[in-house]
Amino acid sequence: MRSLFAKSLSSASQNPEIDPIVAKLDQIDAKITLYAPKWPINQINKIDLAILRLSIWELHYETQTPPKVIIDEAVEMAKTFGNDASPGFINGVLGAVLKQLSNPHESTPTS
Repeated sequence: MRSLFAKSLSSASQNPEIDPIVAKLDQIDAKITLYAPKWPINQINKIDLAILRLSIWELHYETQTPPKVIIDEAVEMAKTFGNDASPGFINGVLGAVLKQLSNPHESTPTS
């Protein structure tokens, strides 16, 4: 999460461990845009954005960790590093992502 946060401040990737995540940022950011439509990517708190990017990547591409564990860890990071609204925001976005993953044929939000 810290490396993703640093990446949001500088275009240079300083940690090769995040390269797989950075390679999927377009797809990950599309999910964030879909499930947080009232918050354009450039208006989301950088810490929240890093937590969301890491968690969505884990939900979609690193599937050995149970989704509920990923979301719980993300909310805990938001409590530690984010602002007062961060945990609820993170939980809401990731809950919507998880719901779509669990029911891929269900319609996605439109607003």
